[in-house]
Amino acid sequence: MVSYMDMVTVLMCLFIVLFAISSVDQAKYQELKSSLAAGFGTVEDGVVVEAVIENPAEEPVEDGVESELETDLERAIAEVADLTALRDAMSRDLASEGRSDAVRFEIDERGLTVRLVSADTFFTPGSADLTADARAVLDAVGPVLAPTSYEIQVEGNADQRAHVGTRYATNWELSSGRATAVLRHLVEQDGVAAHRIAALGFGSARPIAEGTSDEALAMNRRVDIMVLSAQPEAVRALIPGVLSGALTAAAADGGTGAGGTGDGAAAAPTAGAGTRPRPPHPEAVRPPPRTDPSRRPRRRPHRRRARAPRRPRGGAQAPPRPGA
Repeated sequence: MVSYMDMVTVLMCLFIVLFAISSVDQAKYQELKSSLAAGFGTVEDGVVVEAVIENPAEEPVEDGVESELETDLERAIAEVADLTALRDAMSRDLASEGRSDAVRFEIDERGLTVRLVSADTFFTPGSADLTADARAVLDAVGPVLAPTSYEIQVEGNADQRAHVGTRYATNWELSSGRATAVLRHLVEQDGVAAHRIAALGFGSARPIAEGTSDEALAMNRRVDIMVLSAQPEAVRALIPGVLSGALTAAAADGGTGAGGTGDGAAAAPTAGAGTRPRPPHPEAVRPPPRTDPSRRPRRRPHRRRARAPRRPRGGAQAPPRPGA
């Protein structure tokens, strides 16, 4: 057993240690306070201002996506305007020569197509030699294309009939020869740069008219002069929408067709308008605690154990138990 004096001595030492720990050096405390304030905030006139940590991951990205879409739309509108200007210039030159019906124009996501319909008008039957009408049409189209920076692709096509008795074994050779003849005239006679033009032959693999009628066969015997758009794929994908007027009207309305509202603020979704209601939080649907007293756990009765009597100090023996 610990004596009373030993216990008092231990308690005195404990209080001395606690008092020593509670004595704080004010100079060191102020230095520590200033260093922590400088690390986690700013100090202005003795007042610590909490630092604000910005999380770039939480910043909304809708503005960036909308601005990129608006930029692509503007480029698509400008591209359509340039291709339309080329088409109108060639149409005026063809009209002045009285050959407007010999060419058809089409603008799509690939660019501008100058279609020489009915190859029999531009080539002798079963041959790749240009006729006088073909040279006149190309002389009206070539000078408009020469000063531009567009890539040009001449695509030759043929119908499904076989040309027996000619120097061309298949329609592949015939369509390639006619495309090459158009390419050579544009380069050699009209000044189109050779590094910007190429010739392709598709044979009868890409018809634009079905059937075997004279009109269908004449449509499939064609040479297409493709003025290829150099815009990215995302911009070229918007060209059909610009041509139909849907995207142009949306841009004029302030971007409402791109998912925004007229005043530039996003409309808040309302319940029942295509949005799913959020499920209730588990805490909100937690069942109340059970109050049935029959289900409460039963407490066991506390039993006190009898202790044996202590022996007296000094070696004295305890008196004998009665009856011992």
